[in-house]
Parts: sequence; structure tokens; C-alpha cells
Amino acid sequence: MDKFVIQGGRRLSGKVKIGGAKNAALILMAASILGRSKSVIRRVPHLSDVVMQGKILQELGMKLSFGQGGRLEVEPEDSAPSVAPYKLVRKLRGSVCVLGPLLGSRRHVRVSMPGGCIIGTRPIDLHVKGLRALNADVRVEHGYVVADAPDLRGGEVYMGGPFGSTVLGTANVMMAASVAKGRTVIHCAACEPEIQDLAKFLNKMGARIRGAGSPTITINGVKELHGAEHEVIPDRIEAITFMLAGAITKGDVTVTHCRPEHVSAAIDKLQEMGAAVTKGRNWVRVACNRRLKAADMTTLPYPGLPTDAQAQQMALLSVSNGTSVVTEKVFPDRFMHIAELNRMGADIRKEGPTAVVVGVPRLSGAPVMASDLRASAGLVLAALAAKGKSVIRRVYHIDRGYERIEEKFKVLNGRISRVPDETGSDDEE
Repeated sequence: MDKFVIQGGRRLSGKVKIGGAKNAALILMAASILGRSKSVIRRVPHLSDVVMQGKILQELGMKLSFGQGGRLEVEPEDSAPSVAPYKLVRKLRGSVCVLGPLLGSRRHVRVSMPGGCIIGTRPIDLHVKGLRALNADVRVEHGYVVADAPDLRGGEVYMGGPFGSTVLGTANVMMAASVAKGRTVIHCAACEPEIQDLAKFLNKMGARIRGAGSPTITINGVKELHGAEHEVIPDRIEAITFMLAGAITKGDVTVTHCRPEHVSAAIDKLQEMGAAVTKGRNWVRVACNRRLKAADMTTLPYPGLPTDAQAQQMALLSVSNGTSVVTEKVFPDRFMHIAELNRMGADIRKEGPTAVVVGVPRLSGAPVMASDLRASAGLVLAALAAKGKSVIRRVYHIDRGYERIEEKFKVLNGRISRVPDETGSDDEE
């Protein structure tokens, strides 16, 4: 197990290249199950979540070959296995997206209830509802979602839930409906870029999908799909993380190989707080030479501020001038990073699904513990801005979603090192 040792207080500056989107890559990998021939997916990030998804696909009879530069070849080898076991799925929430393509291609599936980060309750009832609308018999037995659909047919389904539409639920229905008889209409569909990317990939495979990126998606089913070649979109959460790193360290950071339109809500919030933000076709520059103003923030489904950037944004707000209110409307319990930020001198209190952040002049380095993927990123930003040394343990969480994050921060003048956690304990240093 590794830990990060960070000497904070340095102004970050320079350019950093954004990699492929983890959340998009996981879905595209699952979609390749539908192809009757080999698919090639480019710009796949080398992350522990991607490796785990690869193991799940291999368990399901797919042949995988990782190449240079994020090139991944996926080819069907054995169409018989239709069970995604607990021993693998429990480690990766995103693996539930194999449910739709397995049902579509093999008409029977058993997928363990998913695991992943502990960020609050994330039921899959909308996934079940959507697949039942396609004439599938779906039930939960002994911790597994079991689905049968000998006669998979299109239908209409409303995918809205108490906290908005579901990305993975929308993806599962899209993938199954692509090879169902007739037409499927998804109302209140997720609009995220990852859904748009999935639709492009499926259409290259021979699907007939319209409306991805809007609340209404229409799918006209086809008999079968073939393999295709596709490049993963840039990771918008990684882009936002490095944008906020520039702001919190009063630096000057340019993120490249990104799509500014995917991070427009974050750009708007940074400008509201007083940062200088400029952008081009595939880059965003954030420059800041003073303490920013406080600002209220509410996480929402795309195109709103993403919940996956809430912890990073809270780190910035903790050293902003004034009082901010952060409202979490996607995962109301996603505040495990508050206690660790307060250990570093922040002044944050949780009140239900909101957090009140009173900005302090400066954070101080401290030993802290990463609790989940995005909380880890928030702690890294706080440590980079803090005075003195911070030690962040359990950084395996951050390896799930950021490829060589410490190397990218070093390029920006950050003093961050990955070292073995030889104690294996949670004792303070």
C-alpha cells in the first residue's frame, strides 16, 4: 500500500495533458460485449478500475489485449459465460453496466450487486425498471441481479429518480435496447458526455440511436452489432481537478487535450469566484494570484456542477474569502472528506445534504486518510495548498480514477511523492 507525501505551499504552473475518461471507458468496454467481432478502443486510461473491468470482461468470455498509448482490443471468445461474480463486481460500482449488454447479446445474465466507493446509497432500481420495460424478467436473488429476456422488445421508460436521471441505468437500457425488437424511447435520460460517447460507439457498431445528450433518447433495435473502433472522450473530472489545483494554489495552470464545453459549469463557478479563466478549442487556462471569493455551490446532473468534483471544489472553498454553502443533490451523504479537511484547519460543518464552509486564510499540513476516489483528489488539492507537510494514506482510492496523478502534479511544480506505506497502519506521523 502506498501513501502520498506532499510539501504544500507552492504555486502550481504549467500545462497538463488530460487523459481518457474513466467513466466513459468502463461503459465502452462493457458495450464491446455486444459486438460479434473485435472492437478497438483508444485512449483508455491505465487505472485500477479499468484493470478490474477488464478482469470482469475476461470472466465473461471476452479476450482483451492492452497496447501502447491506451489502445485496447476487445474480442468475443466464449459467449457462454453470463455471470459477473461477486468477487470482482464488489470492487467496482461501474461494473453494473455489463448488465445491459449481456442481456442484449446472451438473453440471460447474473450480475452481483455492485460495490465501489462508499459515498452513500446508490440503488439500481432504475436499472431494473428500465430492463423490465424491454420485456425482461429481472429479479434479485442471493445478492445477484438475475435477468432473462428470450423475447427482448423495445418499450418506453422514464428513467428519472429522486436525485435525477441515472447514467449507468441509461447506459444499460441503451445497450440492451440496441438489439431489441422494435423501438425504445428513454424519457428523462441522462445527458452526460459519457452517454453521448456511448451512443457514438454503439452507432459505429451498427446501432440506430438518436437523441443522446438530450433527455429523450430513441433507439430502433437491430438484429446484431459488429465491432468498431472508437476513441474515449477526455476525462472532464480530471480536467476540473487540475483547474481547481491552479486556483487553490494561486497558480497558472493550463489543462490540454480536454473539451471546455464539458466543464462549462466549473468554468462559470471559478469566474464567479474571481479566477481568470480563458479557453480554446481543446484547452482551459486558470490563473489566480489572490485569494478567491466564497461562492455557493449545488451539485446537479450534467450540465450542472458534477458531484464527482464536489470534494475538490470544497477544498478550494475552504480557503476562499467568506462563507459558502455546498448542497449535494446527487449523493446527499457524500461528505466523508469534511472531517479530513477540518484536520487540516478548514472550518466546515455538515447540515444534512449541505455543508457550510467558512473560508480560512490557509490550511496546514496534516496526516489524513482518503475515504473514496474523489475525496482523495480533494485532499491532494488541499495538501498542495497547505503550509507544511501532509501525508495522505490509502491512495489506492485515487488510482481508481487518476493516472499517475503525482507525476502530473510534479510537472506543474508540485512537491508530491508516492512512497510505500511501510507501517501499514493509520498512526499519525
